[in-house]
Amino acid sequence: MIVCSCNVLTDHDVRTVVSRPSNFPRTASQVYGCLGCSAQCGRCARTIKNIMDEALGSCTKACCAGCPHSDHHHHADASAALPQPAAALAHAAA
Repeated sequence: MIVCSCNVLTDHDVRTVVSRPSNFPRTASQVYGCLGCSAQCGRCARTIKNIMDEALGSCTKACCAGCPHSDHHHHADASAALPQPAAALAHAAA
């Protein structure tokens, strides 16, 4: 079903982007960006958000902390990728 007639986006397009194992969008505007477009009239934003909630809803209810869509797992991955302060690196080298 087409959910955005301005950009010709389907519900399948949105579900595909949201179900990626990492760096998945958390807002409707991020969905547009992942699909290479931007909001035009904005009437579809609520529908896109509903599709996102529906797609991730079953995941958040059924998954454990290791799920790539859970906040805990996402934050753990993000913090591992952060650069280490110079003091911590100097301490580790000593």
